[in-house]
Amino acid sequence: MTTSYTLGVIGGSGLYRMAGLTEIEELWLDTPFGAPSDAVVRGRIGSTPVLFLARHGKGHRLPPHAINARANVCALKRLGATHLVSVSAVGSMRENMAPGDLVVVDQFVDHTSGRPSTFFDAAIVAHVAFAEPVCGDLSAALFRAARTTGARVHEGGTYICIDGPQFSTRAESLLYRSWGVSVVGMTAMPEARLAREAELPYALLALVTDYDCWHQGEPSVDAASVLSVIQANAGAALRVIAELAPRLPDPSRSVAAEALRSAFIGSLDDIPPDAMTRLDWLVAKYLPRSVH
Repeated sequence: MTTSYTLGVIGGSGLYRMAGLTEIEELWLDTPFGAPSDAVVRGRIGSTPVLFLARHGKGHRLPPHAINARANVCALKRLGATHLVSVSAVGSMRENMAPGDLVVVDQFVDHTSGRPSTFFDAAIVAHVAFAEPVCGDLSAALFRAARTTGARVHEGGTYICIDGPQFSTRAESLLYRSWGVSVVGMTAMPEARLAREAELPYALLALVTDYDCWHQGEPSVDAASVLSVIQANAGAALRVIAELAPRLPDPSRSVAAEALRSAFIGSLDDIPPDAMTRLDWLVAKYLPRSVH
């Protein structure tokens, strides 16, 4: 028997393909916001449909600031994703979160600039609630899945997202640490914001690769050292996803469910055609019957 849920997975650095999928097909598509980072790979883990997208593209073609997060989230939603799990390589801001560890993040600090962070940039204004930026049920299920693999995993933590692609200066790293954040990365924002607007339950599995550059007892982070840890972490992430897929929680209970219902400012009665073309996949269910 097949499930009614479909798991969307966005793979980060080192995770460019999903091993273990069956019934695989590649879907190349466009969205009203442009093309996603790569083809979406559709397949199954057991009876659960899975949609996988490599955030940086195969071969890591796209730097963090060039990722079209709007197209990525839109593509997965329009293809039927009911849940979205993001996998992201990060640096640790805490001594106890060591390279090789996994962190199921539950909060974010957005330190990026200039990245399109909403689908509602013209004609329609929407302010979604974002105090709890991840789905508690999905994050709890992700943590349980990680525990079953035997990985060292931390439940909860704050992810600060920076623009990159350069790593932090030591002064920046020490500042972020003083703010009480847990990990630092370059890709979770605006992805998590867009998932909320798309009413997708969202959770993030952070793969710790280094101690950034605050830790005086460790070498400063560089790409070569990160890649060596990523290779081991990617295998752990795939095992976690395989454990999670058959145990997805009810999305109707998520904080993301119908997040748009009370978010709109102004009337949806007279949406310009060009805006409707871009946003019908998000707003159609909230339009008056006479409109759709």
